Amino acid sequence: MEWWWGIKLHRRTGSKSIPLHSTSNKNFWFGLPDPIPAILHEIDLRAGGTIQVPRQITNPDMKDRYYVGSLIEEAITSSQIEGAVTTRQVAKDMIRSGRKPSDRSERMILNNFITMRRIGELKDRPLTGDLVFEIHRLITEDTLENPIAAGRMRLNDESEKVVVDDMYGEVYHTPPSAAELPARLKAMCDFANGKTPAVFVHPVLRSIILHFWLAYDHPFLDGNGRTARALFYWSMLRHNYWLFEFISISPIILKAPSRYQLAFLHTETDDCDLTYFILYHLDVIQKAIRHLHAYIKRKTEQVQQLEASLRGAAALNHRQRALISHALRHPRQTYTIESHRLSHNIVYETARKDLHELAERNLLNAVKVGKEWHFTPTDNLEGRLSQLS
Repeated sequence: MEWWWGIKLHRRTGSKSIPLHSTSNKNFWFGLPDPIPAILHEIDLRAGGTIQVPRQITNPDMKDRYYVGSLIEEAITSSQIEGAVTTRQVAKDMIRSGRKPSDRSERMILNNFITMRRIGELKDRPLTGDLVFEIHRLITEDTLENPIAAGRMRLNDESEKVVVDDMYGEVYHTPPSAAELPARLKAMCDFANGKTPAVFVHPVLRSIILHFWLAYDHPFLDGNGRTARALFYWSMLRHNYWLFEFISISPIILKAPSRYQLAFLHTETDDCDLTYFILYHLDVIQKAIRHLHAYIKRKTEQVQQLEASLRGAAALNHRQRALISHALRHPRQTYTIESHRLSHNIVYETARKDLHELAERNLLNAVKVGKEWHFTPTDNLEGRLSQLS
């Protein structure tokens, strides 16, 4: 889609206006030139329907792994876009271990993770000002220079705040004044809830425009970008694009942040034409969907390779290899000595020895529940298997 960049692709004939006004009181609008209709059709099929759905995501035992992994990825990269500085591994370990964040960057990432998880619970609620404030409060808690600014809009004496290009110190967007924000917020919520405009707006386009709308109005002192992306996810999930529980757009944006800024700038300076931002965002969505499918393909191949290598692993007997092979595909499974005994028609002592040996090799976690031992796959089973001698 590089061919569209910076080129006027369409005329205003057949365009649709939305109730978002620029600071110079012009209506924002968009057209539907090729390839927008085709891309929207593809997203409908791949993110909202049942065609080409990865089997690993429909498998309840695997679903949580990809869901949590996607939330962590989005939390890290969305924060990095806005200045968080930490390594991926440190951030992942913090979230998975439950330890408290040690600095502002880690707090930003943890807040994003909590918010993204909450978005899945909020998708059935219509958008209101209070809901926007709740999302902003979750995102910015304990990260702002002025803590009381979390969950509230800019005030009149904060109206001069502008978005600045940190590299060159140049202003590329001056948001509306604080006095206008309450009315603009209500208009944004009406649009998000489908009350406006009178013409049909495809749900994906509505979600993309909602992202732009909050970023343009810039109603908060900080955290506008993270809040805008969270609203995009809320809107996609509300419109039943369920695959977006597993899709992360921020890594794509982070790879080329200047393209996001240019799409925003072209929209604002070229007659309020949202088509620039829409084309950019559709490109991001396509890449994110492809990234998810490629990631699942790699993980599937990894599991298949590990299962193949298990067949020749002298360190494990055939019963242990069968159990670990099953655990690779069912990471939430709980095994007991009795279940293992029945599966392989062996005596209790042999089953007990099999499972405790796997626990000693750190392939299974062992916890005593009452008088019975419960064994579950370790979090990094694939990594531990690759080190198995």
